[in-house]
Amino acid sequence: MTKYKKITVAPITGTIGAEISGVDLRQLDAETVTEIRQAFLDHTVVFFRDQEMTTEEYVKFAANFGPFGLEPYVKTMDDHPEVIAVLKEASETKTINFGGQWHSDWSFQESPPLATILLGIDIPPYGGDTLFANMTLAYETLSEGMKQIIEPLIAVHSAKRPYGTGKSLLGDTDKKSMTIIRSEKAHEEMEHPLVRTHPETDEKSLFINPVYTIRLKGMSESDSREILQKLFKHCLQEEFKCRFRWQKNSVAMWDNRCAMHFAMNDYDGFRRELHRITIAGDVPFGSAMPKDTREHLQLA
Repeated sequence: MTKYKKITVAPITGTIGAEISGVDLRQLDAETVTEIRQAFLDHTVVFFRDQEMTTEEYVKFAANFGPFGLEPYVKTMDDHPEVIAVLKEASETKTINFGGQWHSDWSFQESPPLATILLGIDIPPYGGDTLFANMTLAYETLSEGMKQIIEPLIAVHSAKRPYGTGKSLLGDTDKKSMTIIRSEKAHEEMEHPLVRTHPETDEKSLFINPVYTIRLKGMSESDSREILQKLFKHCLQEEFKCRFRWQKNSVAMWDNRCAMHFAMNDYDGFRRELHRITIAGDVPFGSAMPKDTREHLQLA
């Protein structure tokens, strides 16, 4: 177990998630940033309470963990193009919320985000929790036979289901407070290993999700469905998950390379706003790639 000198880390389950205290995110030295990054790797998702920050301070905090990711298909804040206001107004009742399906952020990109960071701005009196699932543990608990079957598989990802020109998973996007950008470009496809090797921990995890993983390479969507649905069901066992109850000025930061998340939509009639930043990641690789080749690509 990692020993921390600058922060206090309290796990919230035995498998995923920890709350970090004893730190002001507006005033971080290099050693504290290093310890937060280690806790992030150790626990997959970390949470902070009572972190009152301006948008500028929030952006400065996020920049400690790498360059910002690209934000397609959703309008960002005018003054801060790296920030998305994740917003559902009180008047938006009986609608599908943004992030309301299990997913990992922007897995359809060539280099999906390393991490996502959320800051609670306006929180309903109840509801709107975010759930997280540990995709490393999901892989590790598969049978050896299943691991051998899926190890060589390539998953095909696309943004077409929520952001394409057809019927959207998000429902009627024209009636949402957030500006959703529908596009033919969302139908483009990206291939990633189904079993991904973490570039920092060298652990294997499942890198699939029900929103953006549309099929397996060389197979139709219908032929892929049985394998993918079996894996999704396995990933979402209760022992792999944690749940975070938001408060104003709370922060969540998770490893998008080995976690899925889900935003509850149980607060109709209340306003909910969080600010979101993604940290740029790298091209996912599988275990078949030699380690020295992987390290060379990370340095390039």
